[in-house]
Formats: sequence, structure tokens, C-alpha cells
Amino acid sequence: MSELRFVRMGFGAEAVEYQVAWDEQRRVHAARFADEVPDTVLLLEHPPVYTAGRRTADSERPLDGTPVVDVDRGGKITWHGPGQIVGYPIQKLPRPVDVVAHVRRLEDALIRTCAEFGLETTRVEGRSGVWVLGDPVDQRPALGGLSLDFDPRLHDEEFDPRLNGPEYAPSNAGQRREDRKIAAIGIRVAKGVTMHGFSFNVNPDNSWFDRIIPCGIRDAGVTSLAAELGRDLTIPGVLPVVERHLRNVLENAEPKPRELERAAV
Repeated sequence: MSELRFVRMGFGAEAVEYQVAWDEQRRVHAARFADEVPDTVLLLEHPPVYTAGRRTADSERPLDGTPVVDVDRGGKITWHGPGQIVGYPIQKLPRPVDVVAHVRRLEDALIRTCAEFGLETTRVEGRSGVWVLGDPVDQRPALGGLSLDFDPRLHDEEFDPRLNGPEYAPSNAGQRREDRKIAAIGIRVAKGVTMHGFSFNVNPDNSWFDRIIPCGIRDAGVTSLAAELGRDLTIPGVLPVVERHLRNVLENAEPKPRELERAAV
């Protein structure tokens, strides 16, 4: 692919309001479609905000009426805020567009980033994003005084972890030694050009995720680079590594049009 342009919109005290970043995405998207700008990655930090993709169910939103911004990306509800690097790659892809391949490239860059800091991460079948794997189910500690055979999350489709104490909170998944997501991905492709992207947890307050059902997943949780490594990490210290791996993966990728299967005549 062509050389990428990186734009650092704002971090820390200059964190970018979600609506401002969304408007800028749409502006750059239109310019990229018209070939007025090169492929561009917007990098930033948001003030605390919940955003809901098109597949978000009402039961996954905050129970206390906390405002949620409904957006036009795929995926479900998540949180953005301080301590999290958010990236919006705006790239023109060959047609027919291969959305899954684009997601895999973003995952790959973030997996490489985690590895550079000494953390092993991976993908989970059927679940986008980057994950820290937990222990095998039969080796995890008993939850809430119950054996895993009676874990209500496995048998009750309407079980709500938000109403059942901190032992079920997404932010405590590491203590339960369950799978936990360190980076979420949700994208949209319009006119062959990508929008939205990823959020990478460096050192956020993960209890923000406890008000929602993150990404609609009830049997896993969330984590951060700092929490997993047990040491202080900062956005300025991690950002250049994220940017470098994004550049290496996205610039060196050779995306090809997805092959369409045609029925025999």
C-alpha cells in the first residue's frame, strides 16, 4: 500500500471530544475518496465516552442512563477515555473490499506492539480485537463460591454481570483468570474507504467498562497493558511503538481484491 500519513489529533489535556473526531474522520474520508489526501491514520485520546455500534442491544447499554453515542461502525458498545490510544485508519482498499483482512491487519499491528513490551496476546476465534488468554476453564478459581459448572453466565442468556457483584465485573477478569480484551476493533467501509478503527488500553481505569456489557460479551472481560505487565506505562511511551507497527503492517501489506465465487452456468 502507499505511504501512510499519521495525524496526532490530541492526547491528555488536549484529548479530542468524540464528535469532533467523528467530524474529522468524515472530512478526511471524503478527501481520501477523492484522492486529495493519502491514506491517513488519526491517533488520539478521548475524554470518557460510551459509543455503540450498529449491533448493540438495549440490554448492553448502561443501566443508569449514562449517555451513549450511537455510531455507524460495526460491532457493539464500548468505552473510550483517558489511558487509551484510539486509532482511526482511513484507507482506500481495493474492490471488492475485504473487511476481515483489514481488521486482521489492525490486530496484527497491536499484537506486535504488545509483544515488544513483553506481553503475549492473540486473536480469539469469532471475536474481533486483541486478547490476553485466560487459564483453561477447568483451572480457573471458583466464582462467587460456586463451581464453574454452576456459573450462571454459561446457562442463563439474560444473566447481567452488572447486577451480580464485583466478582463478575469485566474489569476483574484478570483476577478470575479469564480471557480479557486489551484492544477493541470496530470499523466501517464506505465507498471503499475505511473509517473508525481500534482502541488500545494502555493504562485506563477499566472500571468504566463495568457499566456496560463490553462488545456484548458476557463471559470475558477487559484489561490493559499496564495491568498485565504490572508496571507504569504512559501514552507518550507507548504511542510511538503503536505508530511504528501500524506503519510496518499497513504500508507493507499488499491487499488484493477479494475473490468472488461465481455459480457455474
